[in-house]
Amino acid sequence: MSSMLSSALRNLPVSSAWAAGALARSLSCSSQFQAAVQPKTKKTLGKTGVKNVVVVEGVRIPFLQSGTSYADLMPHDLARAALQGLLTRTSVPQDVVDYIVYGTVIQEVKTSNVAREAALGAGFSDKTPAHTVTMACISSNQAMTTGVGMIAAGQCDVVVAGGVELMSDVPIRHSRKMRKTMLTLNRAKTLGQKLSLISKIRPDYFAPELPAVAEFSTSETMGHSADRLAAAFGISRREQDEYALRSHTLAKKAQDEGLLQDVVPFKVPGKDTVTKDNGIRPSSMEQMGKLKPAFVKPYGTVTAANSSFLTDGASAILIMSEEKALAMGYKPKAYLRDFVYVSQDPKDQLLLGPTYATPKVLEKAGLTLSDIDVFEFHEAFAGQILANLKAMESDWFAQNYMGRKSKVGAPPLDKFNTWGGSLSLGHPFGATGCRLVITAAHRLKKEGGQYGLVAACAAGGQGHAMIVELYPQ
Repeated sequence: MSSMLSSALRNLPVSSAWAAGALARSLSCSSQFQAAVQPKTKKTLGKTGVKNVVVVEGVRIPFLQSGTSYADLMPHDLARAALQGLLTRTSVPQDVVDYIVYGTVIQEVKTSNVAREAALGAGFSDKTPAHTVTMACISSNQAMTTGVGMIAAGQCDVVVAGGVELMSDVPIRHSRKMRKTMLTLNRAKTLGQKLSLISKIRPDYFAPELPAVAEFSTSETMGHSADRLAAAFGISRREQDEYALRSHTLAKKAQDEGLLQDVVPFKVPGKDTVTKDNGIRPSSMEQMGKLKPAFVKPYGTVTAANSSFLTDGASAILIMSEEKALAMGYKPKAYLRDFVYVSQDPKDQLLLGPTYATPKVLEKAGLTLSDIDVFEFHEAFAGQILANLKAMESDWFAQNYMGRKSKVGAPPLDKFNTWGGSLSLGHPFGATGCRLVITAAHRLKKEGGQYGLVAACAAGGQGHAMIVELYPQ
């Protein structure tokens, strides 16, 4: 399979026959999920003098397409539900938690420190500090590694990290002219001053500033960047649709087989209890082929079908020092080991974070690509994933852009996102990282592996990668 992927990536555009074969192989490998397998024996990545940091548990409320069951809620409502789900599943006493860190991207101005508001709502002590971080699509990755650093430094023993996004209700601002006028009006002392300011308001002042998923530095949407990236690497529309279909098909299979163990039910106030992701929708190549380009019109290849959709959701993960976890009677799921953050050109290489981060984290951990048993990569767009795989398989790209003598090598598809990914499960910007990590831990246990590699791209031309090591069974 690895040689087939390498050959196909070197010779993209890939034929539909190859994609069909890859899909069949990815599906056939699911037979190994029927029972847990004892992991292979490899060296542990623990370091002398450095505290081992472990994942005790991770959960998420169902990821839903924006505008559906969560539409009337606020971000802290979703984050609170994830925190409560974590507390219910672990029974960890709230007062044992030393710190809470949450990631988010589109901030609700009323709850800008959403970590604190969600923590208070979930019943944590008002003495437990909490702060919020933002790093685009790797915001909850940043939340987790912030917790790792605090534990490794001896500042904390128990940290809850997570992320949340509510794309159903994003802040829409008045125009800058209107905001300036209103703020000045608020300071006016006499009726004459107020009337004078009001008289200066013009109709165009009322035009709202709508949010856009676009780069501030380039004014280009991420979808537009994905379209250009796919074109640069010769990724066809058909190949993107085939990969998206693979993601949805594998996610549906994982959902039906009960493999998505991180999902906890959420009773939405005034509505029914939500129990599963609602964006998993295997279609057909024929139906997907009918959709028009979403960004570069009329000849682009990125469509709604091969892109991650706007998603509402929240996640939470409980991490501890190994000593504390064992003292409290927990059996950890995994170690959180080496991690890196990278950044590159935000225009032409906006979505290539995994390509740059993967070799760095492998080298830092003293591993090779063949040592990794499970890969969980964030799927922003099918074209983005396929472009990363091709870049990782290219000696030319490695030598001319990465300063490397040879290629990184592409992960084999039978180890890659085999329970679906962001294209199918959904992508609440700030919450995805926690899903990647806990899925890697669950897959390692189910498939008998020891090392997982989590990688993601982010707006601003940034990326993240982390090594997850299965806890001894």
